[in-house]
Amino acid sequence: MHEIVLLVDTLFPRGWEHYLFGGLLIGLGTAVIYAGTGIHAGASTFLESTLSYGSKLRRFQQPRFIASRDWRVVFTLGIVAGAAAYSLVTGEFGWTTEVQPWRLLLGGVLIGIGTRLGKGCTSGHGVCGVGSGSRASILNVAIFMLVAIGVAQFVFALGVRP
Repeated sequence: MHEIVLLVDTLFPRGWEHYLFGGLLIGLGTAVIYAGTGIHAGASTFLESTLSYGSKLRRFQQPRFIASRDWRVVFTLGIVAGAAAYSLVTGEFGWTTEVQPWRLLLGGVLIGIGTRLGKGCTSGHGVCGVGSGSRASILNVAIFMLVAIGVAQFVFALGVRP
């Protein structure tokens, strides 16, 4: 039992309770969105549905984007507001990284491509899809994880560091 406590303390040096609380809030939020809209929550469709407000391109004028764009804007603003509220409550402001901006940009572009290829993002597949037992989402999450672990190990072996 002592080994388990030591492992938990090692893996979660700032405690595990806030992760549990955050997970419960994420679960509640996705359940509310699904109950209210019948659509699985996910952040990757936000950009396309938001572009439907101003773009006349047929790609962005699909009925599924127009029908969901209002709640997707609220959903995304809720993510930002939640982070802001956390910062205000805890007094922890700012985000720093030693990763170069070009690497962050390249990673963002690759993630964007991956979400289109995978027909969704980690929040849509990982939280909602797996939670609802979707085989496609379970497969997608397994692929996300395997690729992420593989790429991380590969670049680490090449000596690339943040």
